[in-house]
Amino acid sequence: MKLKNRRVTRRGLAIAALAVVPVALLTALPATAFADEHTPLGVSDETQFIFNTLAFLIWGALVMWMCAGFTMLESGAVRTKNASMICLKNIGIFSIASLAYYFIGYNLMYVNVGDFIGSFELLYGPSGAELALLDAVADQVEDVSGHVGDVVGNGYSVMSDWFFQMVFVATAASIVSGAIAERVKMWVLFLFTLVLTGFIYPIVGAWYWGGGWLDQEGFVDFAGSTIVHSTGGWAALAGVLIIGPRLGKYRKNGTVKPTPPSNVLVVTLGVLILWLGWFGFNGGSQLALGSAADAVAMSNILVNTNLAAAAGVVAALTVSRPIIGRMDLFAGLNGALAGLVSITAAPYITEHWWAIIIGAIGGVICTLSIKGLEKLKIDDVVGAIPAHLVCGIWGTLAASIAGGADFGTQLIGVLAVGGFVFVVSAFVWKLLDVIFGLRVGLDAERLGQDTAELGIETYPEFVLMPEEFDDDA
Repeated sequence: MKLKNRRVTRRGLAIAALAVVPVALLTALPATAFADEHTPLGVSDETQFIFNTLAFLIWGALVMWMCAGFTMLESGAVRTKNASMICLKNIGIFSIASLAYYFIGYNLMYVNVGDFIGSFELLYGPSGAELALLDAVADQVEDVSGHVGDVVGNGYSVMSDWFFQMVFVATAASIVSGAIAERVKMWVLFLFTLVLTGFIYPIVGAWYWGGGWLDQEGFVDFAGSTIVHSTGGWAALAGVLIIGPRLGKYRKNGTVKPTPPSNVLVVTLGVLILWLGWFGFNGGSQLALGSAADAVAMSNILVNTNLAAAAGVVAALTVSRPIIGRMDLFAGLNGALAGLVSITAAPYITEHWWAIIIGAIGGVICTLSIKGLEKLKIDDVVGAIPAHLVCGIWGTLAASIAGGADFGTQLIGVLAVGGFVFVVSAFVWKLLDVIFGLRVGLDAERLGQDTAELGIETYPEFVLMPEEFDDDA
């Protein structure tokens, strides 16, 4: 009986609390949300500032989680003898990208951008108004309203924007890692990542997102089908061509040695993590959450992102048997990424069925490209080039179908970015090859980078059996 009375009392208190909360909010709102009658629906500048900043930070954290997706995808796609090295490379890539973008990359991309490039200044930090506000709060100044007014006029916290932009450059760098896995030296990859994230990507980004010449031409790439994904894809293609295929991948008799994913569960988990992170990638690119219009637009973006990915999976699985010769799981997983990349250039379209069409075509193109690269003896371990480069090009051009872009301008953007990134990347890869050598030694490639370079086995309970190669026969 006492227990029952206690539950009734708690329930009554909870109902009373729920009744009090709306009253308290209504009494507090006139001092905040309804303070400025000139803003949309009475939302104050400070409230919009808070929501915009929070959106940058939350969506940015979700995009950062895509690094976990790339790690799982790549470590499951390679052979077990190289899985630990993949883990190390991915966490190293994210760290180097973060530092490079902080020291120089962001300034090149966004600060005082002309037609082609921004400022060569080092470091980046909060605005003077933000520092003054923090100092006033630390000094316990009673009235900081003047400082708050100076800060909220920017629309969002300066470093929240930096954080959101930084996780995008890390994504571009991760694309490279998977394509040239199992044979590239760790520190050489890190050096290339430094150049890519500190200079190549920021320059391309300045052309469009920084307000450079591509933006002035009317180019459209909402969340980065070209700026992020094709940039990573072109850099990966240059690396793959220069470093060559894995040892034994293409036999002397012309046949292809199958290298199926070593851990299908991990690969699938990686794709699902990337799918989740893409909601932050595309949704966060709305770059605002301070109005009802922003909320509606962001909702449409997330729906289109999901529909395109789903259509990519179904389409890739449908064509995998006639193209590859079997119902291929790996093709289906890459189909999801293909759909996501394809819709990224214009995810804001309001006719959702267009997202399904664009994603489905991306899934088919990706599957065809995987088979095509195999025919050309271009060894891309995870299918990064078909998913990110080929579908990045398709998505950018598709923005002229349903996203209001001009086809000619889109094509110019694709060619300009492709030419610049591929040529510069090829030069950097070749220079690194001459100075350090890109590939690990033959013994290390045979044994695996985990044991040869790291002295660790990903699956120590397994007995590592040496592979047979043509040269061993």
